[in-house]
Amino acid sequence: MSGRNDRSVLVSVLLAGCLVVAALAWLGFQRVGGSPKSTAEPAEDVAVEGVPLEVAGSSASVPPADASNLVYQRAADPNRTIAKDAGGRVVAVFTDGARTVRLSGAVRRFAEPKFTQATVTTDAWIRLAPQEWKAGQEKAAWYKPWLTAALADKSPDALAIAMQYVQGAPAQKDAKGVRIAGDADFGPFSETDPDGRAENSDFFDYLGIQYQFTDGGRSQPQPDRNGDLDCSGYVRMVYGYRLGYPVRSQNTAGVGLPRRAFAMNQFGPGVAIAADKGTQVRDFNKMQNGDLVFFNLDGTDGPQADHSGIYLGVDDSGHHRFLSSRSKANGPTFGDFGGPAILDGGGHFATKFRSVRRL
Repeated sequence: MSGRNDRSVLVSVLLAGCLVVAALAWLGFQRVGGSPKSTAEPAEDVAVEGVPLEVAGSSASVPPADASNLVYQRAADPNRTIAKDAGGRVVAVFTDGARTVRLSGAVRRFAEPKFTQATVTTDAWIRLAPQEWKAGQEKAAWYKPWLTAALADKSPDALAIAMQYVQGAPAQKDAKGVRIAGDADFGPFSETDPDGRAENSDFFDYLGIQYQFTDGGRSQPQPDRNGDLDCSGYVRMVYGYRLGYPVRSQNTAGVGLPRRAFAMNQFGPGVAIAADKGTQVRDFNKMQNGDLVFFNLDGTDGPQADHSGIYLGVDDSGHHRFLSSRSKANGPTFGDFGGPAILDGGGHFATKFRSVRRL
């Protein structure tokens, strides 16, 4: 009898252990929801924000230009001022009506090996000027001090900041302890969204803070969206909260970035580099790293843009790559999960690529 009782106890213990393991596994599945963003990944899959490359003959080995000794020339379509050094190297590009400036700096390589083997290598650094550019502004009092500081600035630019929210990006906090960067999800689980994640997560939801907008509105973050960014919320996080571009609480025209992609596209600030004509954009010659790109992914709800992203640059296969926050990938990425993140060709995003805007 004693042996039988011992065996019964042992069987009971084993069964209880199996139940505990099964319960933990079920809870883990509920947490990740089958989402590729939520699974634990090996360290080597962490994205690279943009590692400076010491390439012989590249701009990485070229000393910063002297802002007081530049040659300026005007160009059209779009109207812009190009600053060059004495050797003819392009130092900066200023677009009329825009604040984003393309500076030439150390060459960087951007990678996101979890979702794509493609990499983007560029010498472009995207900074925000204190005001929109106009022809002749190189003679303004603000210009030389700003450009001198910008050329020497080693802090993250728009492209590096955009990479701080892809899968595996480490958390970063400000002096107040607010998490301002790190791996972002797209949104909470949703039974109605075809891709399983709800949209409407803005930058203040990710941050978990109230925010006073340019147009007078005030935010109230939703706790279940903490750490989440939808496509336009991601753009507003990078350019608005992190870089200081004004943001609006509504989808209305005026100073600052509106809330939704369609509003940014229709009457947002900046300059239309490729206007929305309801057809696929195929001319990439006018585009610049950091430009906003817009798509009409769901044609059933009309011709307006319903997705936005940030142009990263040309990848190592010659394709035009962009970053955006997507439901299927559960957050920001320039990878290929849910469709190649390229603007050219006949892929999912390319065929629905509609317009380009420069802030």
